Amino acid sequence: MRTTARRNADGSKVQYYQLAENIWDRKRRCAMPKVVYNFGRADQVDGEKMRRLAKSILRVFGGEEEVRDQPGVRMIDAWPSGGVWALDRLWHEMGVDQVLTGKQTAENRTQPFERALFAMVANRALQGYSKLYCWEQWLREEVYLPGARDLDLHHLYGAMDFLERNKPEVEQEIYCRIADLLNADVDLIFYDTTSLHFEVDEEDEGGPGGLVLGSKAAGGKEYKAPRRRGKSKNGRGDAPQVVVGLAVTRDGLPVRSWVFPGNTMDATTVAQVKQDLQGWRLGRCVFVGDAGMNSEENRRQLALGGGKYILAAKMRAGDEVTKDVLTRAGRYHKVKGNLRVKEVVVGDGERRRRYVVCHNPAEEERQKRHREKLLGLLAAELETLRAPKPGEEHSKRTCELLTSKRFGKYLRHGRGGRIEIDRAAVKREARLDGKWVVTTNDDTLTAEDMALGYKQLMQVEECWRMLKTGMRMRPIYHWRVHRIHAHVTLCSLALLLTRIAENRANDTWRNIAASLQTIKVVEYERDGSRIDQTTDVRPPVRQLLKALKVPEPPRILAIRPAESPAPAPEQGA
Repeated sequence: MRTTARRNADGSKVQYYQLAENIWDRKRRCAMPKVVYNFGRADQVDGEKMRRLAKSILRVFGGEEEVRDQPGVRMIDAWPSGGVWALDRLWHEMGVDQVLTGKQTAENRTQPFERALFAMVANRALQGYSKLYCWEQWLREEVYLPGARDLDLHHLYGAMDFLERNKPEVEQEIYCRIADLLNADVDLIFYDTTSLHFEVDEEDEGGPGGLVLGSKAAGGKEYKAPRRRGKSKNGRGDAPQVVVGLAVTRDGLPVRSWVFPGNTMDATTVAQVKQDLQGWRLGRCVFVGDAGMNSEENRRQLALGGGKYILAAKMRAGDEVTKDVLTRAGRYHKVKGNLRVKEVVVGDGERRRRYVVCHNPAEEERQKRHREKLLGLLAAELETLRAPKPGEEHSKRTCELLTSKRFGKYLRHGRGGRIEIDRAAVKREARLDGKWVVTTNDDTLTAEDMALGYKQLMQVEECWRMLKTGMRMRPIYHWRVHRIHAHVTLCSLALLLTRIAENRANDTWRNIAASLQTIKVVEYERDGSRIDQTTDVRPPVRQLLKALKVPEPPRILAIRPAESPAPAPEQGA
């Protein structure tokens, strides 16, 4: 439909309606409009006739008018379904449902715990709401998961208790299944901890030895009081917290999670981690940990039974690493990219210790520029401070600088009580730019293997970011000890599914979930039936499902009789 205009001699403007099509003009090498039919002046065209013509066209080819005017078609609701569909397929592919059903059969229970656990895991992966919100609103209004709509709130809490009672066996069976199915590389096991604080004022009160007696729902287990004040890793040292440990494979797949009291030191968790992983099919397992795990007791525990480890070493502790390793002369050789390594052996015979000094020239340059900028700011700050008079205490700003984590290590007391930049400290820090040190007790590992193996510890850091930001592991609304443990396990299961999706699609879970959620389920009534139908899958989403090895959802999901309308109230009622 085309509109043309003509201006009359008196200045008035007249419009005309035409039906036209574009025809390619070979001589002019462009498209030229060809009028097929003239409808006449716009003010003289019968608009009702035009609408009837449009309706007759839509009756032949279909369209909005046909759907709207056809009796018996009534749109009811629509929900996103792609994310839950993909997670459910991965859940079944990994055999998680079979593991949970087997444990439930052994306990002779018939409650829908498997569906309840999947609903909470999917909620963690897609939204991260509380269990109450998940049951009350998310499952009913914000997602299409018909198998979980009949769940009650007590099913969710009962499923958490069931999961905690069987956690060691469930995690081990799930791990064995994914190790076989995905051919997971389990030569290296990366382990790290983080802290999660609670919005409470007081610590948990425990029984003798700080123990909290477990309830019957938790299998009668005894737990140490978890919410304790300790060294916080997120700047909330004033709040009670718990310490969470996580072991992952080289591919970033979680192996197992742990929950420790908030006052637990990282280095003291290694013995329990190794004990809990005994008997698992981990192949030739090498434990990888950061400098916080490196202590003489931990090295002894890890070496028991022929265990192997790769641990980062502290470079500022004043021990043999500082005195003998970092000062040892030698030539670096390039491994890959910006990574260079140098091997140093301290001691002789069976008591010798292998170290590898790793160096990143690009990181050294970045740290150097950052320190120069920092010293410039510090020098300008010191210019504004006056020297204290005899017997006078330092100013408040001086004390803040001395205790600052950013500036304090570069300051010292000078003459007259005035603080100044410590050039010796600056020189010591400059020697460490771009360097880190790792140690191992495995003589079969080359220096390159040690350096690259430790660099992959960043997989754990990436998992922590996903758990804390993407899945909202915090805030934790539970206060019962076994429910806190179960909440962490649910987050770990959600991480497992999302990491499998990321590895297969080679993309972030945020982008994957956003694409999957474009698949929706529409509920409508037609010809006396209520139908749940999936929308068309877009080509990019179809490619994504193929990469995830997930089939497309069925076109028609459910057909059932339409609900009869409510009877009209009687007169006078």
